[in-house]
Amino acid sequence: MVALTSHNNTMRDVVLPLFPLPLVLLPRTPLPLHIFEDRYKEMIGEAIAAGSEFGITRARDQEMDKTGCTARVQDVVKRYEDGRMDIVARGVRRFRIRELLAGKSYLQARVEFFEDEDLATPSTELRQKAMEAFTQTARLGSASALELELDDPQLSFQIGRIIDDNEFLQEMLLKVSEPERLQMLVEFLPLYVARKRHVEQVRAAAPRNGKSKISPVSF
Repeated sequence: MVALTSHNNTMRDVVLPLFPLPLVLLPRTPLPLHIFEDRYKEMIGEAIAAGSEFGITRARDQEMDKTGCTARVQDVVKRYEDGRMDIVARGVRRFRIRELLAGKSYLQARVEFFEDEDLATPSTELRQKAMEAFTQTARLGSASALELELDDPQLSFQIGRIIDDNEFLQEMLLKVSEPERLQMLVEFLPLYVARKRHVEQVRAAAPRNGKSKISPVSF
């Protein structure tokens, strides 16, 4: 359990403002946000002024994951007279919470950053399979317009942004191997596509007859 302490910073501490949200942010992934709570107006205002990062962690069932991803404000789309903001943030780097801190209107934590430990380059075949899975998945919706930066050494995070399964994304975030993440995507995305198509079929059939004749599919 992460302990809550008063804020007594030292030179070795890395203190990060936290923004718990019901989602998982991946590095280099854009995230549009509407900021309306006073504490987060303060936090985001400070981050904009300093050009600094804040941490996004997944909040669920009144708990918070201990691993998250920092974000930096990329664009302020709109400011409202009452201080609310529409912004676009972008994922930067992963972190683990060591200790929660008190002393601000918003939550802070002492954190440690981490990078991939397995520096092996994924095979060309694996990258190609992952990109093909991305293309098939992107065709399901508005993500079809997304383009991949193919020279990105962490291509998996770019591909992951089209997935809305938080459990899977959190597992990806924890992995410290690009080949492992790409393999996860290659195995997961075909099932994800099948599940999405099944849901669409059920929704399309329901208005016609009040019930669906399509058999449930388990994944």
